[in-house]
Amino acid sequence: MLKLKIFILFIGFLLTAKISFAQQDGPVNFTFDAKVKQQSVKKISKLLDENYIFPDLAKKMGDLIKQNLAAGSYDGIDDPMKFAETLTADLQSVSNDKHIRVRFSPEDAKRLIEQEKNGSDPDDEKHWNEMMKKENYGFKKVERLPGNIGYVDFRNFASPDYSKETVASVMKFLENTDAIIFDLRLNGGGDPAGVQLICSYLFTETPVHLNDLYFRPTDETNEFWTLRKIDGKRMPDVPVYVLTSKFTFSGAEEFSYNLKNLKRATIVGETTGGGAHPGGVKAINEGFAIFVPNGRAISPITKTNWEGVGVAPDVNIKSELALEKAQILALEKLAERSKDEQQTNTYRWMIESLNAVLNAPAVDETTLKNYAGTYDDRTITYEGGRLYYQRKGRQKYAMTPMTEDTFMFKDLEFFRLKFVKDALGNAIEVNGLYDDGHQDRSKRTN
Repeated sequence: MLKLKIFILFIGFLLTAKISFAQQDGPVNFTFDAKVKQQSVKKISKLLDENYIFPDLAKKMGDLIKQNLAAGSYDGIDDPMKFAETLTADLQSVSNDKHIRVRFSPEDAKRLIEQEKNGSDPDDEKHWNEMMKKENYGFKKVERLPGNIGYVDFRNFASPDYSKETVASVMKFLENTDAIIFDLRLNGGGDPAGVQLICSYLFTETPVHLNDLYFRPTDETNEFWTLRKIDGKRMPDVPVYVLTSKFTFSGAEEFSYNLKNLKRATIVGETTGGGAHPGGVKAINEGFAIFVPNGRAISPITKTNWEGVGVAPDVNIKSELALEKAQILALEKLAERSKDEQQTNTYRWMIESLNAVLNAPAVDETTLKNYAGTYDDRTITYEGGRLYYQRKGRQKYAMTPMTEDTFMFKDLEFFRLKFVKDALGNAIEVNGLYDDGHQDRSKRTN
């Protein structure tokens, strides 16, 4: 059950909206009135005072909501969800701690109260695991990109107690790739042991100190090192790139922070959310619950963490363009290492295509329609604002402009098409361009 608590604690209170392990007998009746508001403020202040990682901030947060209550700031709120949102905003205005969150949820509050009285339900962890299994333990996509670059899109770090085999299969798929991109742009965190497990594949057998977690209530520090034993091949020399966004949070930030400070990965994207304080969800009363951060991450390298500031990327770019940029960086590194001229040229070809995606030119409708026609056995059509290419007897492909006269194809990385114009600007020919350097031409026939 400890692993379950740690996982919930690090993935953040946002996920608790999805958690409802125990079967409920029916809707929970809850009366929201002035007495409940007073009780809630008092209990929140007590929970923060006893548990929040920084006692001085805990007092300031408690003082603020008590003052607001006494001043009547909450009197006009008759919606319990709005009350929770207001309390959250007030607490965060003092602490700037994005992990702190009050939520109205009678079902979860009831479950938490029952756990405090009777201990944890032995079925809770089973239900949690079943839920995570249906989400494939957070892994959304694993694929091989052009240039033999591995790509992993995953949304949380699951407990190795359950996800170890899935992680091993993912890393097995990646073990023959020449570079790896971990996409954490939609990753909200997870179990620190899950972070530890995946990091372990990226270093040698010699343990590397990744991170520490200090917890105020127990005055204990837990150290996290790479594991001596993993299921699969280690990849200490494979270039690694991590994609981040403003949404990247908590455990996903730890993964980024660890690898950045150890100079094991290049971080590409946006500065992350800035949440480095683990904790746990506690019941306030029968209607409300609060996520109370009671610990903090401590890097063995920086002696601090990313709380409130986030993890700054090595390469700052809009998150929606981060994947293409990371591919370019990976291909450039592979081209530098390559001793095969033809392979180097192929990498450069791919880089040109990706740069075209980042700097996509706008080709006007008149020009596009001018290109539409038949060129020997090649047909170009204009449909819905873009061009399509089809060779006789083959499938149709959408065309993406690289320049005004040269186009590429998402599913035909090795091929491009260049239009040749006459003195009047009319398209009279297309040249097929291939990544091995050869070309073929087709004259316009209509």
